[in-house]
Amino acid sequence: MSSPLIQPEKFQHILRVLNTNIDGRRKVGYALTAIKGVGRRFAHVVIRKADVDATKRAGELTEEEVERVITIIANPRQYKIPDWFLNRQKDIKDGKYSQVTSNNVDTKVREDLERMKKIRVHRGLRHYWNLRVRGQHTKTTGRRGRTVGVSKKKA
Repeated sequence: MSSPLIQPEKFQHILRVLNTNIDGRRKVGYALTAIKGVGRRFAHVVIRKADVDATKRAGELTEEEVERVITIIANPRQYKIPDWFLNRQKDIKDGKYSQVTSNNVDTKVREDLERMKKIRVHRGLRHYWNLRVRGQHTKTTGRRGRTVGVSKKKA
């Protein structure tokens, strides 16, 4: 058993996975959460499916282990990760279940907002008007950035 003070050879301080820099000093499960669209729970499921030791640091992973993790993140349904675990369920356009990661997250969110604005859904209109979307009260809160239309009377 090696002491944690001695770094193993081939330790990477920064890994490049799915267009994201990953801190090699963090534990694998938490290091993967730096990728957009990969949360803590999904990262741990991916690690378990890839047969990677969860106690390892991300910089200690071999090239083969990193490749396995990437392939599982790219197509999780082939590795029996259930549909309810994925972040893109029953996509509007093709009806498929998938895990959207990195740059694709922003693209999908933008497409969804544009679709909602185009079909004039209440939620899309609220986005368009820069108002709260999820049913919050707006009478007294969220006034920053708005100008108040009260002016003094001349005496």
